[in-house]
Amino acid sequence: MNVLVDSYGWIEFFATKDKNNKYTAYIEKANPKEYITPSIVIYEVYKKIKMEAGEEKALEACAYIMSNTSVAHLTEKLALEAADFSIALGMAMADSIVVATAKANSAKIITGDEHFRKLENVELIK
Repeated sequence: MNVLVDSYGWIEFFATKDKNNKYTAYIEKANPKEYITPSIVIYEVYKKIKMEAGEEKALEACAYIMSNTSVAHLTEKLALEAADFSIALGMAMADSIVVATAKANSAKIITGDEHFRKLENVELIK
């Protein structure tokens, strides 16, 4: 099964840079053959880190993600599937895109975001 670390996990990882960070074990194993990142996650990580630490840090974080995972772009098919998940699950747009991307790529979602709690193939990290 592939792995999808959501925005929550990447942001916490880059914010702390702590070897004991709960996401470190996943992120240090990241590789483009097994790790998928929806393009919306790039947007969220860049925005959050730029606002808190500046553009240089945000670009470094995104470069790390893009070179260590396979970026899944939002296609028309994926957009429709995400909209269906949003309606069925009452999820926000970004979260539904993450879910649709994970399903399309047979990926387990690694997150600390409670919105994903009741879904299959989710590892909720506290």
